[in-house]
Amino acid sequence: MSPEQLSINTIRTLAIDAVQAANSGHPGAPLGMAPMAYVLWQDFLRFSPTHPEWPGRDRFVLSAGHASMLIYSLLHLTGYDMPLEDLKNFRQWGSKTPGHPEFFHTKGLDATTGPLGQGAAMTVGMAMAEAHLAARYNRPEFAIFDNHVYSILGDGDLQEGINHEAAALAGHLRLGKLIWLHDDNQVQLDTATDKAESEDTAARFRAYGWEVLRVEDGNNLDEIRQAITTARNNTAQPTLIQVRTIIGFGSPRAGTSKAHGEPLGEDGVAATKAALGWDYPAFTVPDEVREHMNARERGAALEAGWQTLMAGYRAAHPELAQEVDALLARELPANLADALPSYEVGGKAVATRNASGEVINALAGVVPGLMGGSADLSGSTKTTIKDGGELQAGNMAGRNVLFGVREFGMAAAGNGLSLYGGLRPMVGTFLVFADYLKPAFRLSALQMQPVTYVLTHDSIGLGEDGPTHQPIDQLAMLRSVPGAHVIRPADANETAAAWQMALEYDKGPTALALSRQDLPILPRNHAGVKKGAYVVRDAEGGSAQVILIASGSEVSLALDAAEALSSEGIGARVVSMPCMEVFRAQDAGYRDSVLTPGVKRVAIEAASKAPWYEWTQGGPVIGMDTFGASAPAKVLFEKFGFSVQGVVKVVKGVL
Repeated sequence: MSPEQLSINTIRTLAIDAVQAANSGHPGAPLGMAPMAYVLWQDFLRFSPTHPEWPGRDRFVLSAGHASMLIYSLLHLTGYDMPLEDLKNFRQWGSKTPGHPEFFHTKGLDATTGPLGQGAAMTVGMAMAEAHLAARYNRPEFAIFDNHVYSILGDGDLQEGINHEAAALAGHLRLGKLIWLHDDNQVQLDTATDKAESEDTAARFRAYGWEVLRVEDGNNLDEIRQAITTARNNTAQPTLIQVRTIIGFGSPRAGTSKAHGEPLGEDGVAATKAALGWDYPAFTVPDEVREHMNARERGAALEAGWQTLMAGYRAAHPELAQEVDALLARELPANLADALPSYEVGGKAVATRNASGEVINALAGVVPGLMGGSADLSGSTKTTIKDGGELQAGNMAGRNVLFGVREFGMAAAGNGLSLYGGLRPMVGTFLVFADYLKPAFRLSALQMQPVTYVLTHDSIGLGEDGPTHQPIDQLAMLRSVPGAHVIRPADANETAAAWQMALEYDKGPTALALSRQDLPILPRNHAGVKKGAYVVRDAEGGSAQVILIASGSEVSLALDAAEALSSEGIGARVVSMPCMEVFRAQDAGYRDSVLTPGVKRVAIEAASKAPWYEWTQGGPVIGMDTFGASAPAKVLFEKFGFSVQGVVKVVKGVL
């Protein structure tokens, strides 16, 4: 058996042994995918096992994340920090080999995958990032950003709706360094694919502007090599390579859905190994394979060559190099706060979406990695960087991305832009359409990616567009995501602070919920906003009978209600709580200084009430129990109880 075939069969048998030991997992896909994965990793992929985060590496995403043992086997064999013991502990507590690939958990992965479609969609963002940074920073003789982006995906990935959004965007942008390998085994979990689809996938991708190649025999290594070579040589189009494989290759269940998602069983494993000509105990890596596939020396040489290139770049272009180093380290400028605009009390009222637009343009001058766009709503979300140029096939240096009406694809691309490194992407749409991008927002949090979601038209205050466009449950949905920050600023000053918080938070995404309607300017309290909540107005003498807690546009309402209560001899403290997650993380002393224990509380927010009961100690929440309606904003707030009289009535009832 040749070293190539022996290596491929090692990948296969490690996968089925691990699934069998765990008594759960997906053996079928790795058995069929192993040859294409071997060729890609052995002959084309640039990586350095001793330095997994080396910026000069190619990116590889296993979009069919259920086939995770494929990539874990490759990480082990090529020399990453993936001991054989972790393969033996597949899917077990504390191992580096969870059921689906998890970025930040396992070194050598470029993304978290498993939710089908999203892995491939994130590679679109990665390819955008490579092209964007290359256009901005590469110079003659110094191609410091020069990477290919690869993904192996399955039939399920191609059926997901996000696949259509992402592939159409990639074709439009002519991302020539993006290559997808389709594991075309014609079988999915329930049935053969022809029972669920009859589309011409190749024709669909050609219509998107992709090059489409076909490998008829997924075990023919020369055919696979030729296809990948052809794809790499086409720099004007992304490429889909359809590789005809057999799910569960060599096993008694080969070519059937039974091979997909359950162990083969001891007899099945034995029969598969016999069919492969494999006569070794479980979890064996032949010495010949270990030597053949170990890529540490090769990777170190590639990395050293790139470092030499960077040294020459630093000498020839010192200012650009300094900016690139800061980008890759995700450093923020020391003067970030100084760049923020400030707004004076008594000045003209400003919608927080408009304030956000002003802040974005102020920050763009000092944060070169800031870029992104919206789902065809830049004029409404105010996400345009003036003089930033549009990112298009002919101008990949542009900082404004026209994602089209593709909320899910946009957010997944945002994750890819961030995962590539060096960029701080923002993506924008109306808050109500967060429903369309929620799965990608969840992956932003799971992967700890600092993507900023600019979500405008944040309440019934958008008015006449009616309940289809008025968010009610979306804030509660976003706040429920672990590791995410949701900030709903009360005015322009809070908006400026919110943007600083978003850029400084590097452990997950930040959602900015912004108003369409103008809001009065409050006294600037940058430090208070950055703690998640603070006292905007206290009762006379500091002795409050009630604490009014609010966010966003309802803070101004709470202030007006506090004045009305004061005129009746009722002392009210007003607390702005723009970010529950950050306030929750403060020490008990600070939290109690803002929300004094034992004092009655009323929360006010024109959205779902549920998140606020954590803070009211059993007190009432003035919120929304129904969808909104179509009418001017002032009418809606009055009708739904968001008025001074309505708040005063509730407070008196509490007292």
